[in-house]
Amino acid sequence: MRILVTGGTGFTGSHLTRRLLAAGHEVRVVDNQKGIFYEELSGLGAEITIGSVADAALMDKLVEGCDGVQHAAAAFRKVNLPQSVYYDVNVNGTRYLLEAALKHGVQKFVYCSTCGVHGDVKNPPAAEDAPIEPEDYYQLTKYQGEEVVHEYLAKGLDACIIRPTAIYGPGDPERFLMLFRRVKTGRFYMFGPGTAHYHPVYIDNLVDAMVLAMETPASRGQTYLIADETSYPIARLVMEIGKVLNKNVSIIHLPFWPLWTAAFICESIYRFLPTEPPLFRRRADWFRQYRSFDISKARRELGYAPRVGLKEGLKMTAEWYLANGYL
Repeated sequence: MRILVTGGTGFTGSHLTRRLLAAGHEVRVVDNQKGIFYEELSGLGAEITIGSVADAALMDKLVEGCDGVQHAAAAFRKVNLPQSVYYDVNVNGTRYLLEAALKHGVQKFVYCSTCGVHGDVKNPPAAEDAPIEPEDYYQLTKYQGEEVVHEYLAKGLDACIIRPTAIYGPGDPERFLMLFRRVKTGRFYMFGPGTAHYHPVYIDNLVDAMVLAMETPASRGQTYLIADETSYPIARLVMEIGKVLNKNVSIIHLPFWPLWTAAFICESIYRFLPTEPPLFRRRADWFRQYRSFDISKARRELGYAPRVGLKEGLKMTAEWYLANGYL
């Protein structure tokens, strides 16, 4: 098959592109920046275009001739990014891709959303029918993108939606790196009791699901939460990272709400500045929001089964960080 991967030079997209190339597919990639994997992916045979999914004419050109589209690109959680950019990329960009896919007879369209559309989970573990309660504009526009997918399903396009949890693994220069760096110091400041659950998904497990969603006819019109076997209290996650780094970690508990207040003030000050604030509410909320999800639908309908567990995944992630000078 010839498959278009949006966001294909980023963390998730690059892993998916490697997998598809290794399986013998032709892969077109579009991303708004080269990223750290551009040269590698080009060398492997990916056809890479630098551009935005918000460019309707470019999306029409790139989708033409493709059998499948894996839409992983997104405007992702920059505090000082205008809401218009989120909407243009996450909603309009999704519409442009879907319109092109319908026009050019794409066989399957997979839209990568986020578990964040469910917000703070009140009755864990949450399944796909749990309340939709996005808590920031990124999550809102990702769900609005889902609504656009359903518009094109009604027009006859074969499409499905996946909602990954917290993605981590080798090649991730950002998401889990902060945790690893803090744990490496041997002291971890825990704001609150550390009992809130966090649900990771190792990158290879997620790519398994993305490929299964593309290849499984029964996925048409369906939405799937994709995660590892279980969620973990964040204090347990910290200790597991300590084990793979061979660090005895001392967790120091502090009250949560002073942190959240400081984050709100910091975010307000930086709102009109060109740089990201060092602290913001989304980062503070990590200490209190409950994220635990039920993956039984993906198991049942896609045959999804997470192959990589937490200890193995954290170990491979740590090795990549160390080998590439991040730690």
